[in-house]
Amino acid sequence: MLSALQSLFDTASLSPHGICLLWRPELVWLHVVSDSIIAISYFSIPFVLALFVTKRSDVAFGWVFWAFAIFILACGTTHVFGIWTLFYPDYALEGLVKAITAAASLFTAIGLLPLLPRALAIPSPAQLRDANAALQSQISEREAAVAALEREQEERTKAEDMLRQAQKMEAVGQLTAGIAHDFNNLLTVVGGGIERAKRRAGDNPEVQRSLDLAQEGARRAALLTKRLLAFGRAQALAPRIIDAHEPIDAAIDTLQRTLDARIRIVANLVREPWNVEVDAQELHTALLNLGLNARDAMPNGGNIVVSTRNVPPGDLVVARTDLPGGEYFEISVSDSGTGMGPEIAARAFDPFFTTKPVGEGSGLGLSQVYGFARQSGGTAVIESEAGNGTTVRILLPRAEPAAQASSARDTPPGAVSPQPI
Repeated sequence: MLSALQSLFDTASLSPHGICLLWRPELVWLHVVSDSIIAISYFSIPFVLALFVTKRSDVAFGWVFWAFAIFILACGTTHVFGIWTLFYPDYALEGLVKAITAAASLFTAIGLLPLLPRALAIPSPAQLRDANAALQSQISEREAAVAALEREQEERTKAEDMLRQAQKMEAVGQLTAGIAHDFNNLLTVVGGGIERAKRRAGDNPEVQRSLDLAQEGARRAALLTKRLLAFGRAQALAPRIIDAHEPIDAAIDTLQRTLDARIRIVANLVREPWNVEVDAQELHTALLNLGLNARDAMPNGGNIVVSTRNVPPGDLVVARTDLPGGEYFEISVSDSGTGMGPEIAARAFDPFFTTKPVGEGSGLGLSQVYGFARQSGGTAVIESEAGNGTTVRILLPRAEPAAQASSARDTPPGAVSPQPI
């Protein structure tokens, strides 16, 4: 074994490769320069591969890079020995390097064959871009679904709040109407007793004056009872199909003649208003209440805007109420006054709730407006923000065409509808 190795590495009987080139300088230098450049290039490639695998530990098939590095390093070494054997006949050592290179190349080739299907399964950059775009689309859809769910939750919360408010107002209205009805019966007895006492009092001025004061108190109590019945939707109404602009014009005219000169009333009325079936006198009174409330909210003057519009089905204003779908006629009264915070605005329609000083308001003006609107088949909503004024909207259902035709038949030819006071 030892003798075989000695014989393999014995160079005594061998000649360097340069002899085959007859030591011609141009041939020798051609081989030296070419093999040098190839060897340097081969030695630099394993360095780059090793640095890449070291920095990118997450890369797939990392061992392949190391196998390529060893194989290319061995290839570069064979070219170094190609230069060496030009001058020294160490062909056994050169053959050993080639054998190592052959083993590395064979190992690398055998290892690559099973990896081919797995390498082909790796997504291409275009596939990765498409997958990323699909993922972004799914994320956008999910965010849109979450946003829609949040909006639905908010709408549900608002609907539940409106339902609770309607139930509260219904319960308070029923209680108020019951008390007002009984109180009104008592006032009837009191009023009758006062009238009987006045007839029997004779000419005694002091007694007559006392009875007059009592009668005035009974009259004011009856007015208060009427407002309570209006809130409780138990007052007697005389609805008829009208053009709502008639009582609106009358209310605007009354307010213009009675309010402070620093308050300007602006009318923004729709050109062709829908007819409604309401008590014109009570609508006139409701608008006067809203105008007076707007005046009180503007101690330094300002603008009161009275607007009307036809509300088609599905309108957002209707959607924010507990009304069923349909067509409504909207009357809004807006002021540029002090406004109210959300807590106060939520209680504005409650009976006897007022922000005015003691003795300056009964707290029944807005509740009467609300009760009248509800008794007329509609509702009233309030929108207010502290420092930015208040808007009260009265929503009344549009009169059915059949009802309008019936009302026209019931009206004698040439008859004139009574105008609100």
